[in-house]
Amino acid sequence: MTVPPAQVPVWERYVAIGDSFTEGMVDPDPNDPTRFRGWADRLAEFLDRHAAEHGREFRYANLAVRGRKTADIVGPQLERALSLQPDLVSLVGGGNDILRPSVDLDALAERFDAAVAKIRASGADVLLCTPTDPREAGVFRTLRPRNAIHTANMFTIAQNHGCYIINLWGLRATQDWRMWGEDRIHPSSLGHERIAQAALLALGLPETDPDWRLPLPKQNRAGRRQELREHAVWARTHAAPWVQRRLRGVSSGDTLQPKRPELGPI
Repeated sequence: MTVPPAQVPVWERYVAIGDSFTEGMVDPDPNDPTRFRGWADRLAEFLDRHAAEHGREFRYANLAVRGRKTADIVGPQLERALSLQPDLVSLVGGGNDILRPSVDLDALAERFDAAVAKIRASGADVLLCTPTDPREAGVFRTLRPRNAIHTANMFTIAQNHGCYIINLWGLRATQDWRMWGEDRIHPSSLGHERIAQAALLALGLPETDPDWRLPLPKQNRAGRRQELREHAVWARTHAAPWVQRRLRGVSSGDTLQPKRPELGPI
């Protein structure tokens, strides 16, 4: 949904739900080293300023927790979000489902559709997001067909329910390896900043960085031998623990609580 600037709503109660992507991994919060910042926190800061410019107070909650699958996001998280009576909900998820060996993408879309319908029925606006295109993402390139289908489904849901949507699939700048953290799954701080700019565009608000869509200047990668060493370190440090958790049926976020469980000022 595209909104002319003069008609952009002034949101006062924004609640973000989702998984590690919305929790903000791996973007350290400069004000609290024990937690992450991320694109949603950055977006909330922009929305806070937008509300202040109109003489309104703004509140923000982030219920996203790493490792959560869609069933939790559109289940307990959504129920908690609606209890806070938001006027804007960002609903971003599905990545942990898509990473599994098998996934029913049609069933996933149905869950998202029902969740969006529920939020819209409450009177709140909804901000969705597509996955990025992993065509340059090494081992994750195999996820491209799944991500493409999920992207098409998200656009369809957004159109059917009058939602805003962040188009990461079309944002080529995020395909640069420097936009991703050392785990190669979550955006870097620079990546989260670009995503926040994409969110502003989706909501019809002015972007604050005129160059956010431009690819970074080219930079030579390390030699082949160094890259192999880096791959080995990544496999040992990030891939192997992830596989082990999957085999044990546990998640890195099983014991964690949301970083911002209540609506509060920025």
